[in-house]
Amino acid sequence: MMKTQASEMSKDFCSFPRVDLSQIDPDTSLMGLIPYTLAKRYQVLPLFRRDRELTLAMKDPSKLSTLNDLEFLTGLQIIPVLADEEELGIAIEKNYSSVEEHAFDNMVEDMDLMGDGLEPETLDTSEHELDVGKLRESAEGTPVVKLVNILLSEAIRRGASDIHLEPYEKSFRIRMRIDGVLQQIMTPPKSMQAPVTSRLKIMSSLNIAERRLPQDGRMKVKFQGREIDFRVSTLPGLYGEKVVLRLLDKSSLSLDMETLGFNQQEMDDFGRAISMPWGMLLVTGPTGSGKSTTLYAALNHISHEGINIMTVEDPVEYNIDGVNQFQTYEKIGLNFARVLRSFLRQDPDVIMVGEMRDRETAEIGVKAALTGHLVLTTLHTNDSPSTITRLIDMEIEPYLIASSVNLVMSQRLVRKVCQECKQPTEYNQAYLKNMGFREEELSGITLYRGAGCPKCNDSGYKGRMALFEIMPVRGGLIELISKGASTDEIRDVARRQGLRTLRESGIARIKEGLTSVDEVVRVTAEVQ
Repeated sequence: MMKTQASEMSKDFCSFPRVDLSQIDPDTSLMGLIPYTLAKRYQVLPLFRRDRELTLAMKDPSKLSTLNDLEFLTGLQIIPVLADEEELGIAIEKNYSSVEEHAFDNMVEDMDLMGDGLEPETLDTSEHELDVGKLRESAEGTPVVKLVNILLSEAIRRGASDIHLEPYEKSFRIRMRIDGVLQQIMTPPKSMQAPVTSRLKIMSSLNIAERRLPQDGRMKVKFQGREIDFRVSTLPGLYGEKVVLRLLDKSSLSLDMETLGFNQQEMDDFGRAISMPWGMLLVTGPTGSGKSTTLYAALNHISHEGINIMTVEDPVEYNIDGVNQFQTYEKIGLNFARVLRSFLRQDPDVIMVGEMRDRETAEIGVKAALTGHLVLTTLHTNDSPSTITRLIDMEIEPYLIASSVNLVMSQRLVRKVCQECKQPTEYNQAYLKNMGFREEELSGITLYRGAGCPKCNDSGYKGRMALFEIMPVRGGLIELISKGASTDEIRDVARRQGLRTLRESGIARIKEGLTSVDEVVRVTAEVQ
């Protein structure tokens, strides 16, 4: 209970009451309303509750987005009061110590009250009866529903691309991929594994009774006025089903080429390639390097009423107005090659192929590029020069590659240093030279790292940006490729024509203070 009255609180910050947390004993039973991770991120602490009103100590009570988020989470009207930042941080750590574990314990107790507890066991592939009614009952219980809702909303708030629910022998771990890196979010009690998994399977229209075979599904969640799609994949493992959810938030997709991160030369080269009436443009890189975003932005840039744009994808991740999008369905033989062959009878101007996976698809794509169509596609290669030899390995004739490919672009995503907590740091100059810095670049340069703060969830990074390696196929490269040159020969000529490598692109971003040395080394290690 409060030891001081609200009337004693001073009002000197935007008309909000100020509270002295050293004189208050918060009601710790309220900590379960807001998970520790959110309390720390938003810098808030529940103090007391009266009917449908929850009084919160806050670092910044004027931030409407935080108030809206917490009202959504708790279902209560938030009464904000201002607290000293240092006192608030101490109070959060003090009052949340072990509270999250107790909150999960309470959830488990609540589930046990609904019926027999469902303890996950090592996967048994033998035939056995499964009480689907109990699974459904526990999955639809209030504590499980609340935990899943918190999990999904937290993933959306944090900008996660994936959620991983991982069962182990004696534990249950939940991680989120944020800015390309997996981060542990929570470890609920093992007994919550089956109900949470069943809840997600119900939401994505999967068979909750089938726990021996992989399943794939989709679900749609409405969050703060926008719809977010989730792709759901389950895979039976030794200690239960591993569940991965991929978030597809159309509102977070930037279709403006200006926001991709090109410098002026890169923008000119890429813009020229997508403005050509025919030819092929290849975007390469590993999974999760932003290839689809780049292609979507390119299609959006060139789309107008006078052209017919058609895409074949697996799956269609985002819908784009004015673009005819099609999805493969391997079970009935509707693969990339078959759809692409049909495209050629549909009078297309621009064709986007989600991925060149095999020789047949590559052959049809090259044929389309040579017969008056602009073809945009992706390949999984390490850098731009090796993409040419990859096509040769797929048995595409070198002279056809030289005649059809206009541009190859390799890309990676690097995390940006958090601008709220970045601070200067130092590295050994020999190390910097070894990674690619020139002697003259090291004079007077300031390097940064993120210290970690609530804004970046203590990671030191906030958001991502792209690094590009763009190789226009022109001049001496055309003749070289037509002769079936090696990757090293292609790279040497491309370098003489001005190719900037992924590592050099990263060094430029380091010099601008946008990312860190460690991050650039992490994402470009395999291309050096």
